[in-house]
Amino acid sequence: MNEKRQGRRSAQDAHQTRCHILKIAAKLFCELGYARVSLRQISEKAGVSHSLIRHHFGSKEKIWHSISDGIHDYMEHYLRRVIDEIPSTTPANVKLYLFTMRLLAHGLIIKQPIQLIADAVRQEDALFDYFIDTSGEIEHIIESFAEQYNQQCPEYPIKIWEVKWQMIMYTHSAASLTPFLRETWRDENADLAQCLLKHWQLFNELMIHKYRITPQY
Repeated sequence: MNEKRQGRRSAQDAHQTRCHILKIAAKLFCELGYARVSLRQISEKAGVSHSLIRHHFGSKEKIWHSISDGIHDYMEHYLRRVIDEIPSTTPANVKLYLFTMRLLAHGLIIKQPIQLIADAVRQEDALFDYFIDTSGEIEHIIESFAEQYNQQCPEYPIKIWEVKWQMIMYTHSAASLTPFLRETWRDENADLAQCLLKHWQLFNELMIHKYRITPQY
């Protein structure tokens, strides 16, 4: 019995150690970029040995893969939560509008996903390819919304890749060009949270027009 308890405790400790290493590595990748981060830096920041990191992950690339997998799992859970909270009877245009705006709001507050994606683009093709290859479920969810919209609003069809590109632009610009964001509303003495809200409202105006959202919503 004691051996089983010790085994479970050891497995839990190993899992906690892996999660701790991944959190530290993700923070470093966001701050410095993948290319400038070494396993030694990760080990020093995480307070674990270099050999322990290699034992759990093997290489820096494998750490990035694990972080990417975690992002996908988290985002799929979040997207499903957003979808579940939108009534099924909601008109297709409103459904897509709400989904888009909530996803942007999340991206403006939780910056790490877009920071890691942008860094992957600047690095090896293999990193970006890995991220794209593991995004099938998210793609399916988004495309299903667009399909419903185009069926119910055939006179005003949308291209979901254009909407996604707009979301990427607005999410990434807020994360990577924060000084410009602050400068835009400097005359209003707006703090960062207020600037992000105003940034969100700019996108909101575009989406209201794009999806033809009436005042009642």
